[in-house]
Amino acid sequence: MGEVRAITEIEPMITTTHMNHKVDAFIGRAKKWQQELEKLRSIILDCGLAEDLKWGKPCYTFQGNNIVLLLPLKEHCSVLVFKGGLLNDPKGILYRPTENTQAQRQIRFTSFGQITEMETVLKEYIYEAIEVEKAGLKVDLKPITERVIPDELLSKFDEFPVLKTAFASLTPGRQRAYLLHFSAPKQSKTRETRIEKCIPQILSGKGLSD
Repeated sequence: MGEVRAITEIEPMITTTHMNHKVDAFIGRAKKWQQELEKLRSIILDCGLAEDLKWGKPCYTFQGNNIVLLLPLKEHCSVLVFKGGLLNDPKGILYRPTENTQAQRQIRFTSFGQITEMETVLKEYIYEAIEVEKAGLKVDLKPITERVIPDELLSKFDEFPVLKTAFASLTPGRQRAYLLHFSAPKQSKTRETRIEKCIPQILSGKGLSD
């Protein structure tokens, strides 16, 4: 009996109660990174998180709160940490998905062997993310006044003062979404087109996704 307990402690098993059949189907349909996804799934579940499918991707939660998301992308397979901006990063493995991302961070992998080598480190980061959630910590998001407003939008504000007033009346979250949407294109003409398409929504007091 002593040997059985020792083996169990060294090689913790995934409990099927934490697994979700929707994720089985997701991985089965994946055209790339199947082996890597299965390995990452095993590591994450071994940390005691519950599994679900959200936004079409495998999502792992603690007491109903999102902790990490699996993202099979073209160049790499990533573990997205929802509050990664609050984690310590002694190994320097946390990547900001975009320059405007405030809370989320990615841990990226390009091979099965890399995941195997980093299993212990990955678990440490996941456990810290769980502790962050337990403590109820929140990411201190930049207020809208600290965000850069595209020149194209400033021009529209000068042209239509009512638009500036309507935009200022939106909730900070809606303003933030619009600014990210408007700032994303590299070409000025594309930014201007996006703004013009959204003017009716802004004047109606609606958000980008309303």
